Amino acid sequence: MKKNLSFGLMLLLGIGFVNAQSLPANPEPGKCYVKCITKDEFKDVEETIEVYPAYTKLTVVPATYKTVEERVLVKEASKKFVYVPATYETVDVSYVKKEGRTNLEVIPASFGSDSKTFEVYPATSGWEYKETACDSPNKEDCVVACFVEYPSQSKDVSFTTLASDASTKNIPVSETSASYKKRVIKTPARMDEIEIPAEYATIKKQVLDKPASTTSVTVPAKTQTVTKTVLAKKGGITTWEEVDCGLLSANVLPIFYELGSARITPASKKIIDETLLPLLNSKPVNIELMSHTDSRGNDDFNMSLSQQRANSVVNYLVSKGISRNRLTAKGYGETRLVNRCSNGVDCSEADHQKNRRTEFRVLN
Repeated sequence: MKKNLSFGLMLLLGIGFVNAQSLPANPEPGKCYVKCITKDEFKDVEETIEVYPAYTKLTVVPATYKTVEERVLVKEASKKFVYVPATYETVDVSYVKKEGRTNLEVIPASFGSDSKTFEVYPATSGWEYKETACDSPNKEDCVVACFVEYPSQSKDVSFTTLASDASTKNIPVSETSASYKKRVIKTPARMDEIEIPAEYATIKKQVLDKPASTTSVTVPAKTQTVTKTVLAKKGGITTWEEVDCGLLSANVLPIFYELGSARITPASKKIIDETLLPLLNSKPVNIELMSHTDSRGNDDFNMSLSQQRANSVVNYLVSKGISRNRLTAKGYGETRLVNRCSNGVDCSEADHQKNRRTEFRVLN
């Protein structure tokens, strides 16, 4: 049900985007597309703003009091009670010492078995959108549209059938009787009531004669002229470029580092030349380089080391003629391990090396 709701939401979003902008014509299932955009243009304007509001300044005139006398209750009226105890007599009372019952003999249920095939998810297709990083402040300009198809899913479910349900047979057992002696009230207790009058006194107290008040003075507002930047011309989509859908998610480059090092080896440079350079030279896309460390060592040092590793790949691509504006470097330290080798876990060097890696993904 959750998956159906998610897919329905993507279809509704897809309808909104189709109405708001032009999507690639004749898309193919499984293909993804990125858009090239023009940047927004801005200009500076002056505006007078209120930097301090007008307000009212108040002066308090204190309240005044007067003294009055008042008769008050110092002790409430009450009653005094004289207790006369009850008298008792003894009687015999019969009771059920042990109640009768019905014992039950259980006859167990018997079962059979069967199975049935269910379609648990229908075949579906439609647009999916992924948000990517770009220079536009409008999030709609940073969306990648993908047309995908999903086959239906079925499942065989085995279940147990009830041949005959459990039942019981009743076996009656008689009750057991007895008696006990009980003292019961012959003459109930009573209370004789005596009235005690209230007591009063006269007190002096101060009461409010004239409540507190205020006088007011209005202080004018203060203004200031400021310069702000506003949008002069909105950027927009110019062209759509087809891109491999897999490049939009994190792709692991087989670039592994030595322990505690950010140096790119000759073998790693060859991998970059064969993987990233052809993509950047053939498509007008930007990419993000994400580097990671294993869990050994200080966490803060590993975060810094992973950033150095990502920067090393960016610097090498710049040396090959790629604009630095198209590249983003991000270090994640040991926060995204690919296996169980976290702090304190005993792992082989080969397992630790899998975490010393660099990944890339297409941004826009």
